[in-house]
Amino acid sequence: MNLDHALHTFIAESRELLADMEASLLHLQPEAPSPDAIHAIFRAAHTIKGSAGLFGLDSVVAFTHVAETLLDQVRAACVPLDAGLVELLLACCDHMHALVNAVEAHGSIQDPQLQVRSDALVQALHARCLPPSESVLPPQTAAPDLQAETDAPSCAWHIATRFGPAVLQNGMDPLSFLRYLHTLGRITHTELLSQAVPNLQQLDAEQCYLGFVVHLHSSASQQEVESVFEFVHDECELQVTPLASLHAVPETKLPSVEGKAGNDTPPAATPRPAVPSNTCQDPAPVTAVPPTDALANAPATAVATRQGEHASLRVDAHKLEQLINLVGELITASAGATEVARQLRHSEMLEATATVAALVEQVRDHALQLRMVKIGGTFNRFQRIVHDVAREMGKDIALHISGQDTELDKTVVERIGDPLTHLVRNAIDHGIEPAAVRLANSKPAQGSVYLDAHHESGHIVIEIRDDGAGLDRERILAKAMERGLAEPGQQLADHDIDALIFEPGFTTAAQITSLSGRGVGMDVVRSNITALRGTVEVRSMPGQGTTVQVRLPLTLAIIDGFQVRVGHSVFVIPLEMVDECVEYLGTPAQHYTDLRGTVLPFIRLRQHFALQGPGSARPNIVVIQHGSQRFGLLVDELLGEAQAVIKPLSRIFRQARGISGSSILGNGKVALILDIAALHQQVLTARRSEAPTFTTTAP
Repeated sequence: MNLDHALHTFIAESRELLADMEASLLHLQPEAPSPDAIHAIFRAAHTIKGSAGLFGLDSVVAFTHVAETLLDQVRAACVPLDAGLVELLLACCDHMHALVNAVEAHGSIQDPQLQVRSDALVQALHARCLPPSESVLPPQTAAPDLQAETDAPSCAWHIATRFGPAVLQNGMDPLSFLRYLHTLGRITHTELLSQAVPNLQQLDAEQCYLGFVVHLHSSASQQEVESVFEFVHDECELQVTPLASLHAVPETKLPSVEGKAGNDTPPAATPRPAVPSNTCQDPAPVTAVPPTDALANAPATAVATRQGEHASLRVDAHKLEQLINLVGELITASAGATEVARQLRHSEMLEATATVAALVEQVRDHALQLRMVKIGGTFNRFQRIVHDVAREMGKDIALHISGQDTELDKTVVERIGDPLTHLVRNAIDHGIEPAAVRLANSKPAQGSVYLDAHHESGHIVIEIRDDGAGLDRERILAKAMERGLAEPGQQLADHDIDALIFEPGFTTAAQITSLSGRGVGMDVVRSNITALRGTVEVRSMPGQGTTVQVRLPLTLAIIDGFQVRVGHSVFVIPLEMVDECVEYLGTPAQHYTDLRGTVLPFIRLRQHFALQGPGSARPNIVVIQHGSQRFGLLVDELLGEAQAVIKPLSRIFRQARGISGSSILGNGKVALILDIAALHQQVLTARRSEAPTFTTTAP
């Protein structure tokens, strides 16, 4: 076990606990607080304090202890919960985030400004405590808090562990785990496992030879007890079993252990304080249980194996990146082998390569699934943003979230956070009216912002909707004419006017505030989404609200593609966007066709990219479904489906319109991946510039 890896695990888990703590605080109703929510907040702070103590992070322990003391009094209904207290606890949550970030950056708390902030928050917490809190002791001498959970029954656990030799060398103190077990409940029995200690001549002072057996009475579950040893689970043997299950075991099967350390106090540990009167009573006496070496002789029925105890496994992101890269190379190599077999016309080799290709496709799907995460984590952070921004602007706004379980690539999730933040803040600032205006317009005083995510045609669609006033198109058009974005007297469709808000530097704000007025928001949103091979559209209804729709690919690594040829060039179209393929029999000058009675505009890729090379006597139109609209791509030849490993374009080609990336074919040549969103925009531009009606030609 590497101490740095354990510290990284602590940081990741602390952030998850703080996110849960923040979410619970934001959902608290001061007039009718939920006991379960208050308990969840207390447990999050308590767990962070205990885990920080394992690493000697005294600053984190000291600050969290004060917050935990106040939370315990709130939980016991000694301190009333009000809006001011919720804001104070949210500030404490933010500060704990800062402390964890400092630990990640420096391994300790070194910033004096953090200490000043800690002192100010500690004073505010002390002012809320009843009676006033005493000064916080360091973690080695601080009296551990006993969890008296009256809403859950107490259970007696038999905990047996033997630490590996390298535990001390990795910086972990076995006694710290005993101290942490004290915080989970009441320890009624401890004994030392010292049989592995060698004689003095063979003793290595840097190695650990000890273990211990503990009887713990706590309302904590078996999983929670086992998680105490998470940081050393690779360097220890651990068994956690219900104490009651050991009573049925004959004493002859449980040999005694030398070196018993006592019934109440762990070896060399701080004496445990008296149990408060509200602590749950012991379910059964434990004095009749003989001393045991459970690790060596416990029966199979009483052994809690570690196999399968966790439903998930943390994996470093760079390891997943390496796996995806290798899978991409495997796909390219498999395509190359298939191409060679096809050229040789070797039937057995073709069959073998087809089998390999099918297996590679399964490996690809499972590898990509490892990088898929739920977008709910990103959505939940906006609860705090809406809370803070609405409070700053004096508005009453509720955030409604749906589609939290929708999954997409982790890379996309990480990079979509900032654009979504801009959109949510704009909905609050520009969309939602003040309460007085809403009431005058027969709307509820509380405004609503909706976040939704769902899958559609192989993409993820994220919608940010508000029930505000909608876009002021007259004001937008006037501002566009003022900045030269539109000609005076020019007639623009509603969706064209709405799209002007994405122009660089465009803003209709009358004054600059902390939220708006600088014109650096929506154009950045569009640029960031376009960089993810996505699109963003806005729809607005005056007086009813505005909806911004973001459409993103599920993954940025490997896609199922449909290959086409134009001249000597091969292009790849994302397969999920291909609706159908039809033969084209129109004239060379046409840019539209009749598809079963419907006008279908299309793009001639040969003309669009100015390509040379042989044409085709029977060209085809690939019908593309982009959102709710369809258009076509005229190509010379259909090459069929193939997996495409996406490679980024160099800076030289990033300005090429209609190209989003590249891929290596099985023969070693490069195929360009089409940017469907950019091509669709070109179709819309062409249709607006042409006559409003089309004369269709039957195929």
